[in-house]
Amino acid sequence: MWQHPWHWKESIAFVSGILLTGLLLQLIVGEFDFELLRYPMNTIVGGAIVLLSAAIALGCARSAVCRWYTGVPLAVTLIVAFVVTGIIMGLTPQSTARPAEGTMHFTSRLGLDRMTRAWPFVLLYFLTLLSLGALFIRRLLHFQRSDYAFYLNHAGLWLLLFAAGLGAADMERFLMRVPEGEVEWRGTDSHGRVMQLPIAIELYDFSMEEYPPSLTIIDRKTGASQPVEKPEFFPIDPKIPRGKLAGWDIQLLEYIHDAVRNSDSTYREIHMPGASPAARIKARNPVTGVERTGWVCAGNISQLYMVLNLDTNLCVAATMPEPRRFVSDIEVYRKDQDAGTRARLEVNRPFRTGPWTIYQHGYDSEAGKLSEYTVVELVYDPWLTLVYIGIILLAAGSVCMLWGGRRRTA
Repeated sequence: MWQHPWHWKESIAFVSGILLTGLLLQLIVGEFDFELLRYPMNTIVGGAIVLLSAAIALGCARSAVCRWYTGVPLAVTLIVAFVVTGIIMGLTPQSTARPAEGTMHFTSRLGLDRMTRAWPFVLLYFLTLLSLGALFIRRLLHFQRSDYAFYLNHAGLWLLLFAAGLGAADMERFLMRVPEGEVEWRGTDSHGRVMQLPIAIELYDFSMEEYPPSLTIIDRKTGASQPVEKPEFFPIDPKIPRGKLAGWDIQLLEYIHDAVRNSDSTYREIHMPGASPAARIKARNPVTGVERTGWVCAGNISQLYMVLNLDTNLCVAATMPEPRRFVSDIEVYRKDQDAGTRARLEVNRPFRTGPWTIYQHGYDSEAGKLSEYTVVELVYDPWLTLVYIGIILLAAGSVCMLWGGRRRTA
């Protein structure tokens, strides 16, 4: 062992030693502080990685250590180590915040619950960047057109790892509450600080579509759904007008999604902002034969709810309708642009402008569809474009490798 040329034993021993060193650093100095890699430090570190990779690649002609560092045994060992750390991340719940010193468990001290900030992972990450970069440059120095799939694949993977890791320190998240009809420039960061941002949002309109509510029998004094040990709910659906609730037979007679109270005990359909779902139902107790018929309404901040009393203890009530879809019609302004950009924000349909990605985050949950403001999340990630380029190159290289393998077998 440790006689050139180095192979699997030396690679496993080297990576194991690096991981052990990382564990000792984790126990002695704590987790790695990614704030140290904020711009411009991440660009300096990135430049150093490129130069060091080039030096290793150039040294392969004269040094057996450099050839081993860009060889298959070390590359496979690093991949296996990454797979192991990935399995640990999957089996250990990951935390977004570091626990207090006095409340740290053993897993927290080892960094297992914040794996991407643990020293073993960080050292493994930088080793992989160096090895992958040196291998790519080494093959590039002996360029062959037939290796185009290799170049695309390895360049994409290296760029993806490079941008995602070093760019993590520059990523920032802000929450912005935008009242309807106003322009907002201020956002709240992850530490609760209100900051003036170089991007502003104007909210033209907030709209929401809701699912029909459900019916439930509740205790008139406590408001608890019945039975207490396992509450039952009957979703309102005109296609399924009959059901059971806590021993009562329920029949849906009429349903109005946008209803406004017409009198003390009736509703009519009016499409207006203050409307609320209402249902006329008949409830029958099969044991006693008692029947009750009337309207129930969940209500909102514009009109009172209505329940159907069954007896002195129980009544039928409608739950608050769940949102099906909510949309913010906004205009986005940036200080480096003369004109704004109109966009429609929905959940899972963000809007991207430059290094900013804007997500629909929330609204006034008490007001529901009558919310007078929207809450958006703004993510600043100037390295995201490089990540996308890396993904595209990696995908193109994978396709080319598959196509090349198919041609050889043919």
